[in-house]
Amino acid sequence: MDFIKNPRAIEEKSMDLIDPFISDIDLTDEEVTVYSRMIHASGDVDYGHLIRTSENAVEEGFKALAKGCNIYCDVNMVKAGINKNALKVLGSEVFCRVSDPEIAKIAKEKNIARSMAAMNSFGTDLNGAIIAVGNAPTALYEAIRMTLEDGIKPALIIGIPVGFVGAADSKEQLIRKAPCPYITVRGTKGGSSIVASCVNALMYNLVKRDNMLYIEGKKK
Repeated sequence: MDFIKNPRAIEEKSMDLIDPFISDIDLTDEEVTVYSRMIHASGDVDYGHLIRTSENAVEEGFKALAKGCNIYCDVNMVKAGINKNALKVLGSEVFCRVSDPEIAKIAKEKNIARSMAAMNSFGTDLNGAIIAVGNAPTALYEAIRMTLEDGIKPALIIGIPVGFVGAADSKEQLIRKAPCPYITVRGTKGGSSIVASCVNALMYNLVKRDNMLYIEGKKK
């Protein structure tokens, strides 16, 4: 069997193959890296025309990560997919509380989803942070509510919950109402791997990776 074996060559070839599917979209070079990695993670070139970002959202994500901002997730699958070596180099951490016993107790008492209770529990820690939602529309709705009603000011919301109940609607709400930068995908598509790929794409613009794609340090 004749196939490409080098990780960097595989990645670069993948991005070359993806490029024609987003060449008709007016994107900055940095936005191209984010769009491409999201398409790469999904294996679905339709994503290119479903992704929506607010003005300068990618740039704001870079700025926040360059300062070592933390990332707050709705589910552990998002947390698991984020490159921990890149996080360490940037001085960032990733958090998810959806499985905490305390959160389960709060959710039961209030008769709400655990993901919603977990997002609310982060409170003012969300200021200047990146919110990453890949599974639960309830978590995205709560993040939007917190920005509108509680004055929470995240650096960026990456809101891409997947599914058929509330997912598309929550993302449209994000587009219409979020008073902060956002990255989302219209419709029912999305998921934890897509959100993690988006976070990783932002980080990979700030860190150096070697020929095997291991993290070497910060870019100069």
